[in-house]
Amino acid sequence: MRLGLYLNLYGDAADRPSLDDAVEQARLAEQAGFAWVVLGERHLHRPGYHEILTSLTWIAAHTERIGLATAGIVAPFYNPVALAQTLAHIDVLSGGRLTAGFVLGYRPEEFALFGVPQRERVARFEECLELLTRLWTADEVTFEGRFTQVEEAFLAPRPVQAPRPRLWNGGRVPAVLERTARMCDGWTTSFNEVDADLPGKIEEYRAYERGPGTLGAEVIVCREGYCAPTSQGAREALEAPLRDLYDAYTGWKRTSSDAGRYAQGWDEIAARSVIGSPGQCEERLAHYAAMGADGVVLRVQPPGMPQADALRTIEAFGHVISG
Repeated sequence: MRLGLYLNLYGDAADRPSLDDAVEQARLAEQAGFAWVVLGERHLHRPGYHEILTSLTWIAAHTERIGLATAGIVAPFYNPVALAQTLAHIDVLSGGRLTAGFVLGYRPEEFALFGVPQRERVARFEECLELLTRLWTADEVTFEGRFTQVEEAFLAPRPVQAPRPRLWNGGRVPAVLERTARMCDGWTTSFNEVDADLPGKIEEYRAYERGPGTLGAEVIVCREGYCAPTSQGAREALEAPLRDLYDAYTGWKRTSSDAGRYAQGWDEIAARSVIGSPGQCEERLAHYAAMGADGVVLRVQPPGMPQADALRTIEAFGHVISG
């Protein structure tokens, strides 16, 4: 089972604009055998949230081998040409370590910030990924889209990876699963997808017809995670900061269909997470492997958790990886 570490990009008044903690975690994850570090995107957050693409570049510059993934870039916010060029350059600078994961976005205030009508998000998403993929793989591109038009365009340099970096997409409704199968190479679950729903969704995703040029049908399960010598120790380290994060999500996701899942108690959260002793965490990872997951991305440090606690659990998961 490949593991990813979801890096905490939340800032605070004393930290801005430092990413020292994230770099330290990424380096330790690389040593521990994690397959990826994974970054998310958020805007209009006080006291701050580090920007995804520049942060990814910074992490790339401070690591050597670990994969660099996003889960995900809010594709409708971006000019596809600029995004394609920036991500291609990150792949070049990192020596071919990029996996680009995307989402539709859901917060009305973020769409307003970028001047993008939320009703256009699906059309903008699909146009962005289509043009991005063509620019990564073709010598020259002429494209007449609804939002973007280019004539005899090309990227130089193109990504290192051949034929291109892998694309992930996140979401949970059937339309998202169909779009992921058609346009991307992997599906990333939400952190709050309950285990009982996962086998059916994995089967549904893999049943949709693959689009031409796609590179497979990976399933990447995103989960809260914390490994400690005992299950009680894991709970003591994680519960309070995770509860604060979920309380915040209840507000952020007020317009989303899954907002209610962030109001659940510890037992419900733990039942869909990788939390506990090394043996328990190993069993949980095997549980997701048996479902058909190709990888698990772990969010181990909610805002407010001390760096020392995050480093301890990254090292503990490294022992689980190594067996």
